[in-house]
Amino acid sequence: MIQYLDTSLLVAFLTDETKSADVDAWLRTQDQSAMAVSGLVITEFSAALSIKIRTRQIKESERAGFSNRFARMTTHTLSVLPVSDAHFKVAAQFAAHHELALRAGDALHLAIADSQGATLCTLDKRLAAAGPQLGVSTQLI
Repeated sequence: MIQYLDTSLLVAFLTDETKSADVDAWLRTQDQSAMAVSGLVITEFSAALSIKIRTRQIKESERAGFSNRFARMTTHTLSVLPVSDAHFKVAAQFAAHHELALRAGDALHLAIADSQGATLCTLDKRLAAAGPQLGVSTQLI
């Protein structure tokens, strides 16, 4: 089964965060050939690094190193799943469930994972809880 890794996991893995050690330990036990991301994760990872620079969690000079490590992962380790118009339509249906309080990006992650029959792996408790309510397998790390 495919494990779709959301941005929160990869940011924690590649930068210094509270959950970094937990994510590192978890990733070491996983089948790397079954791990995937999407183009959305690539965009969000870049945005997350920009936030970290603006909030002085990392230095601008460190960005290239983090970006290069991430690029190597998406080239050599992680499959990159395509994002289609159909994903956006399903994401809109998921986001319509107002009680789940899904952000647009989170709804899109769920739609992509759902289309692949993948388990969405995340550090986001709200996202992990919303998935099963929409019929999408999730795993909170």
